Amino acid sequence: MDLTTGRTVGDVVRHPLPAQGAAEEILDGIAVTAARVSAPANALWGVALPGPFDYESGVALFRDVGKFDALYGVDVRAELSRRMRPAPVALRFLNDANAFGIGEFVAGAAACHERAVCVTLGSGVGSAFLDRGEPVNDGPDVPPDGSAHLLSYEGRPLEETVSRRGIRAAYARRVLDDPDLVPDVKTIAELARGGDRDARAVLEHAFGALGTALAPWLTRFGATALVVGGSIAASWDLIEEPLRAGTEAGPDTGLAGKLVLRTSERADDAPLLGAAWWATHPRRTAEHIH
Repeated sequence: MDLTTGRTVGDVVRHPLPAQGAAEEILDGIAVTAARVSAPANALWGVALPGPFDYESGVALFRDVGKFDALYGVDVRAELSRRMRPAPVALRFLNDANAFGIGEFVAGAAACHERAVCVTLGSGVGSAFLDRGEPVNDGPDVPPDGSAHLLSYEGRPLEETVSRRGIRAAYARRVLDDPDLVPDVKTIAELARGGDRDARAVLEHAFGALGTALAPWLTRFGATALVVGGSIAASWDLIEEPLRAGTEAGPDTGLAGKLVLRTSERADDAPLLGAAWWATHPRRTAEHIH
């Protein structure tokens, strides 16, 4: 990443990782991908990845989360440093949702907002509560660990309603006898646009629930912007209205007319930009690029 422009340098390199593979396979896959990036020998590397992970020490804590379990207890920093050539000057880790949020703050939809909340929607709900570009992961103004996926809605985990599996399950309950035949969220969105009332009702319920669950925390945090990214955010035309209604539904939120709702401006590379910025500005307030 060129941090003076906020743009990628050269082609973006992608390589699939075996989520259920052995530790050696996963680590070698990352190192092989890094070797294909034209980075100088003195490069700082930012590594964005999901939790649970000890981002300070670089030790993986994945256990019973459905992916990367083979890395549990592995010193990923040491193992990647040993594999990567040329050896990195430093490897600095951060949560992937925080990387997305920082990228949107540095040169995207959250720029110019001192306090913003960025969420990613897909297989789950990722979140970043940002104070001038700095992730806030603890304290009374954010959910535990700053994680929206730990929130509840109507007594159940939020992700049972707002996620790929939650939306598909809700649609299956309304119209199908066989859950295995339920379409993906993209198709459900297309059906909603085409006049399918059940599809529209499912999406309105899901994103209204997201707004309702987030509203108290948006208020406590003093957020002036809510930025939505991730694969499901491609259906922004169906998301924005129920999401806004959810954020304004509570009597004490005070968000009406004060909260900017936006979809991601850096859908493809916000996490790359955020990881690069974190590698060079760890635990420092980011300033958006002019």
